[in-house]
Amino acid sequence: MSRVVVTGRIPEAALEKLRAEHEVDAWAGPESISREELLRRVAGVDAVVSLLTERIDAELLDAAGPQLKVVANVAVGYDNINVPACTERGVVATNTPGVLIDATADIALSLILMATRRLGEGERLIRSGEAWKWGMFFLLGSSLKGKTLGVVGMGGIGQATARRAKAFGMEIVYQSRSEIDPAVASELGARRVDLDELLAVSDVVSLHCPYGPATHHLIGAEQLAAMKDSAYLVNTARGPIVDEAALAAALRDGIIAGAGLDVYEQEPTVHPGLLDLDNVVLLPHLGSATVETRTAMAMLAADNALAVLSGNQPPAPIG
Repeated sequence: MSRVVVTGRIPEAALEKLRAEHEVDAWAGPESISREELLRRVAGVDAVVSLLTERIDAELLDAAGPQLKVVANVAVGYDNINVPACTERGVVATNTPGVLIDATADIALSLILMATRRLGEGERLIRSGEAWKWGMFFLLGSSLKGKTLGVVGMGGIGQATARRAKAFGMEIVYQSRSEIDPAVASELGARRVDLDELLAVSDVVSLHCPYGPATHHLIGAEQLAAMKDSAYLVNTARGPIVDEAALAAALRDGIIAGAGLDVYEQEPTVHPGLLDLDNVVLLPHLGSATVETRTAMAMLAADNALAVLSGNQPPAPIG
């Protein structure tokens, strides 16, 4: 039996799958595992099943030792993993694409609706106990029908978000490294543009690109200034894609109308300039947070680990 470390709490079904074949050491604490404890536990293991809260870098890989075969990330994003360091040591790195597409797209559309219809403001008003009265101009928002959604990163989640927005009557433009399937483009009526044009024409910009050096602060002060002053920014991808300080200033100064965020630059810390603004909706990284999706993610991560430990190709290798 091989030794497997699981760096945080995952659904029991996935743990049972791993335990059926291997010795499993699963962190079950209510708080994230400390770096010191993680480095101690990985020593001599054959597989690491990691959460996005843990940094899988050269230090950790060396602490594990040369027998380590696989790092199975329970996430589609893998900016917490030093993939070149894994490759250099012959460690297979995997992720969990596909299974969280619909859940994350649902959150993206939820943020679009919450921001454009000022739903967060309305709910906070009710909970505050302040007096309010219906009126023709009370908490007026913006409709989606006939507006343009700009999707940055037209992979599975971007396409699923666009499909939902299309049902609300939105027009779709997108920026991506490559053209999408012509059949999908035809279904969505989607037009590929560069980022500058997307920012200029979109009423809502929704971010779905992967995070890396090329997308760090992809949206900063210059890009926000290029958007319509009536436009909204939504981010369900990774926090550092957006310069939060620049976003806070743009929202405060009316450079754009509003925003919806599910991810943050220094998660779980949120830039303090955002916290007191009414025109931004803030969620605590709920993109994949359904029972069904989190279970599917954990099961796929377990399948990835088990495949490599058996000498087979994993279902979802990175790269």
